[in-house]
Amino acid sequence: MANCLQLPMASCSISSSSTSANSNRASFRTSCLMRPKNSAKIPMPPVNPKDPFLKKLASVAANSPETFLNRPLDSDSPPYLDLFDSPTLMATPAQVERSVSYNEHRPRRPPPDLPSLLLHGRIVYIGMPLVPAVTELVVAELMYLQWMDPKEPIYIYINSTGTTRDDGETVGMETEGFAIYDAMMQLKNEIHTVAVGAAIGQACLLLSAGTKGKRFMMPHAKAMIQQPRVPSSGLMPASDVAIRAKEVIINRDVLVKLLAKHTENSEETVAGVMRRPFYMDATTAKGFGVVDKILWRGQEKIMSDVSAPEDWDKTAGIKAVDAI
Repeated sequence: MANCLQLPMASCSISSSSTSANSNRASFRTSCLMRPKNSAKIPMPPVNPKDPFLKKLASVAANSPETFLNRPLDSDSPPYLDLFDSPTLMATPAQVERSVSYNEHRPRRPPPDLPSLLLHGRIVYIGMPLVPAVTELVVAELMYLQWMDPKEPIYIYINSTGTTRDDGETVGMETEGFAIYDAMMQLKNEIHTVAVGAAIGQACLLLSAGTKGKRFMMPHAKAMIQQPRVPSSGLMPASDVAIRAKEVIINRDVLVKLLAKHTENSEETVAGVMRRPFYMDATTAKGFGVVDKILWRGQEKIMSDVSAPEDWDKTAGIKAVDAI
């Protein structure tokens, strides 16, 4: 009796399982039929496949992406500038053609954000005026890099108008620059500073505050020192304006002392040139003591091969006339 009862139940369970399996197969077939055969791909911008620079860059990124994160062994050369060492890799105008063959080199995962990538290379980039948000980020990055490794150098790339905008309007207090300066002086690491655009006012102080012998400047970068400016005080009473003017004078004297210390000039000399905005190109900044080296990228040999004016005169057969 029990056996007779169990057989139908088993058969029922088997039939139900087979029915569910068939329904699953049917739904799978339906989903497969509903799915389009050729799904639309994300369009990629046309890239020239004959461009040797992009081809080399994509090959290195695909095979060994860690090479972009490794710093150069030569401490005299700031990181990532070696990308400009091979100008022959750049494409010519005749090679610019439309193509979509770059899809095969698309990364399989999204890249990290640029500030994190630079921080991994121990680079702090100051590319804005020195406002409180910029000061907070820069000081935090400096503290983090020292905590990570107090013996490795820190690279500070500077392209900033200081506590003013390019039109001269004050956007930050002078203490923003002094805060970054004090943080730099407290670090145990070597600090390599590089001017890549403009270093004006307090930014010029940060440029000169790098480790002696490790202060660099691009050939076409500009440096400028000037007196601090009084912020807008149109709605202040006269007594408050006088107080703020006194504070600006104190900040000016501190700035003069620090610049004189790092440029090895006298305070009178620095105060004299700061009476009006004092602009410096790379050569002038090096002579004034703001930087130690100009990153010519191979131009040193060309400049050293240039003959002196006396040699040019001697070759041309011009005799020097003694001054009377």
